[in-house]
Amino acid sequence: MKPRLELARKMAKEAGELTLRYFNTGGSFTVERKTDASPVTAADREAELLLRKRISESFPDDAVCGEEFPLKDGTSGFCWYLDPIDGTKSFIHHVPLYAVLIGIEHNGQSVAGVIALPALHELVWAGTGLGAWHETPDSEEPQRCRVSSCNDISEAVFLTSEVKTFDKTNRFEAYRRLERSVRLTRTWGDAYGYVLTATGRADIMVDPQLSDWDAGPLLVILKEAGGCFTDWQGNETIHNKEAAATNGLLHAAVLTLLR
Repeated sequence: MKPRLELARKMAKEAGELTLRYFNTGGSFTVERKTDASPVTAADREAELLLRKRISESFPDDAVCGEEFPLKDGTSGFCWYLDPIDGTKSFIHHVPLYAVLIGIEHNGQSVAGVIALPALHELVWAGTGLGAWHETPDSEEPQRCRVSSCNDISEAVFLTSEVKTFDKTNRFEAYRRLERSVRLTRTWGDAYGYVLTATGRADIMVDPQLSDWDAGPLLVILKEAGGCFTDWQGNETIHNKEAAATNGLLHAAVLTLLR
C-alpha cells in the first residue's frame, strides 16, 4: 500500500497542476453535459487520463474505476478510485473548492486516500495505520489531521454539498431535522466539506447522493483522523451511494436524525 500511496500523492499534485491550467484562465473552456446532466470539461478528462497513465506505468495489474472512462479490470487485488475534478460545478464557476480525489482499495477494503485541493494548494492523505496528514502552503511539514472535539450537536457545524439533492432523493425531511439540530449549516461541500471535517474545522458532513469515486478516499481519511465515515445506516463503506462523516462523537446522533 505504501508505494501506491506515495504515487497517489505525487500524481494528485500533478493532475491538480493540469486542472489549474484551465481554472486560471477564468473559465475560458467548453462545458459539456453528460447523460445525467452533470457538467464535464476537457480538464476532467485530461486529468483522469493522466492519473490512469501513471497507475498503468507503475502498477499495470491494478484495477481502475474512474468517473470519466470505463472500468479497467485488474488481477492484483488493488483498485483505484479516481475523480479528476470533484466539484466540477465549483470549477466551472471559478470557485476554488474543487478537488482531485484518489482512493485505493485492497481486496475490497479502503486502505489509502488522497484529496488535493489545487486552487487552495492543500493536500490531505491517509493510509491505514499511517495516520491522516494535511499539507498547506503555510506548513513547513505536513500536520496530523485531527477531527474536532465537539460533543454537543447543538453546537455543531454541519456541511453538505447541495441542499436540493436531499429533495431529489426524497430525503429533505432528514436535512431539515439535521439543520434544526445544529448551530450552523453551510454548503462548503463536495470533497472540501470532508477535508474540513477531517481537519477539525467542521463537525458533520453529509451527502444523500454520491458515487464510489466521490467517496474513494474519504473513509480511510476520516478514520485515520479520528472520525467516522459511513452510509446512513452506519455501515463503513464507500459503495452505498450516500455518506455521513463526523468527528465520531456526534455520529450516533447524526445517524438517528438522518433515519
